[in-house]
Amino acid sequence: MDAKYPAVEPYAHGMLEVGDGNSLYWETCGNPDGKPAVVLHGGPGSGCTPGWRRFFDPQAYRVVLFDQRGCGRSTPDAADPATPLAANTTAHLLADLERLREHLGIDRWLVFGGSWGSTLGLAYAERHPERVTELVLFSVVTGGRAEVDWVTRQMGRVFPEEWRRFADGVPAELRDGCLADAYARQLESSDPAVRERAARDWCTWEDTHVATADGHRPDPRYDDPVFRFRFARLVTHYWRHACWLPEGGLLRNAHQLAGIPGVLVTGRLDISGPPDIAWQLSRAWPDAELVLVERGGHGWDADGMSAALLAATDRFAGRN
Repeated sequence: MDAKYPAVEPYAHGMLEVGDGNSLYWETCGNPDGKPAVVLHGGPGSGCTPGWRRFFDPQAYRVVLFDQRGCGRSTPDAADPATPLAANTTAHLLADLERLREHLGIDRWLVFGGSWGSTLGLAYAERHPERVTELVLFSVVTGGRAEVDWVTRQMGRVFPEEWRRFADGVPAELRDGCLADAYARQLESSDPAVRERAARDWCTWEDTHVATADGHRPDPRYDDPVFRFRFARLVTHYWRHACWLPEGGLLRNAHQLAGIPGVLVTGRLDISGPPDIAWQLSRAWPDAELVLVERGGHGWDADGMSAALLAATDRFAGRN
């Protein structure tokens, strides 16, 4: 039985100019006088969907959702090969978060994010701890070259045949290097057929390495060639640069989160974001509670993941 809250409609929405020719789509849901919370979607590039609204009691929370640069309803769209990505970096997204917070007149907010959104949420909280009341993060990852290498190369030990097809999707001379960089180059090709094949191969691998929990179903969004290209282009852009984060930096700087309560929800069967990432973070951040979901994989759909996230937001609902 699905115990999540109903996906209430936004009571306000708009576009916010954030510079470099970018405008972000944002929306607010729930109680205008409720506890502020901001949602950070994954990807990068997946965009914010109505399902994210359902993790918050609409009577208790003022929930802010937005599409990060280049995706969803934000403009310009990275699905257009002509859209430049030079001004789409982690630093830009962190600055966008502050602009959005100020635009909405919010002093402090709970930060809720999954997968890439957990990385962005940690980076934001470490940079602006005075603006964060709590953190609720799931499928926790922290960026960096080691994690990119794990997902794009080392995980071939778990899915050998599928990884071989994935690696064969780039020219032979590029297969021994950074595969995210190799795919990003293919996605920059002037040949639409090369771009389309690269996007399809990348998203096929994305759907493979999250398929570890019972009941996994392929992501239907990858059937859409526009979404497929946008998503692959933004993910490879971030991963080829190791998300512009110093190796191990988010873990080393976790002491800056002291005093901020947090819940880290991770699945025992999550190979994309192995549980040791959240475990190490919980040891470096004493105010964080680690919730290990035995049958959980990557994302909120597996048994126990949604329940743990709802328990966390419900617990924090009355906390100032």
